[in-house]
Amino acid sequence: MMYGPQQQPPSNAPYPPQRHPTFAPPPVVIDVGGDAKVKALIGGSVAGVLGLMAIFSALTGQTTGGSGSAVAVLLLGLVFLFIGLLPIIAWRKISRPRKLVFDGHGVRWDDPQGRPWAAPWAELSGVGISRTRQRRVKPADYIIRKTMVRIDLFPADPGFRSRHPDMEHLWEFHTVKNGYRLPLGSNPKYIPVIEHAMRQYRPAIYLGIRDEGFMVGLV
Repeated sequence: MMYGPQQQPPSNAPYPPQRHPTFAPPPVVIDVGGDAKVKALIGGSVAGVLGLMAIFSALTGQTTGGSGSAVAVLLLGLVFLFIGLLPIIAWRKISRPRKLVFDGHGVRWDDPQGRPWAAPWAELSGVGISRTRQRRVKPADYIIRKTMVRIDLFPADPGFRSRHPDMEHLWEFHTVKNGYRLPLGSNPKYIPVIEHAMRQYRPAIYLGIRDEGFMVGLV
């Protein structure tokens, strides 16, 4: 059997011809809050275990160098134990849901317990990634190299600030001029995700990656 061209229904047909829905790519979501919880738990667990081991060694006389060395090890153990307890103390802040979302409307920060905001694509002239890599000084830096990641947003017109007061805390943050910067922590895996989202939704305004010098204490 051969299939000929599909016939169009008559104008008085009870149902109009169906149209295929316009394809809309799914949102790209970065779960910043979830990643922060995992990192905090891992870091706190390691510090807590080291602290307990040091305290146990000091109290059971397993240190060398006399009583002074034991006291030093005990104090060091208490410091590590305190660091290990920090995630528990600040768990409410660490565990709050935070997501960076890219979709057909724009980019937004979902932070129900913090400072949420949304920036439509039509109101942005550029979106870039700022990356700061730790300088390699010690041999360990070649194994574990800390990388800070931020996303920079630049408004398309001067009225953007007045229309988005919820983003004022990000205005010209750190070294950004005439733009906004959202710190995303030390997670380099966010970079290819952001790049994919920008190329999917607004490749024309994607500014790429900018490397900045590493300074202690910057987010």
